[in-house]
Amino acid sequence: MHVGSKGWYVQKLKEQGIRSIDGRKLELYKTHILANLYHGKTNFK
Repeated sequence: MHVGSKGWYVQKLKEQGIRSIDGRKLELYKTHILANLYHGKTNFK
C-alpha cells in the first residue's frame, strides 16, 4: 500500500479508532475527504 493512497488513509484512520463518518463506512468516501480527516482539517469523526 502506498503512503497517501485511499487504502493507506483508511488503515491509519481505523488505527485511530475511526471506522465511520456519519454512519457511513470510510471506504465509501473519496481520498481527499479521508486525507482532510486524517490531517485534522475537518470537524466530524
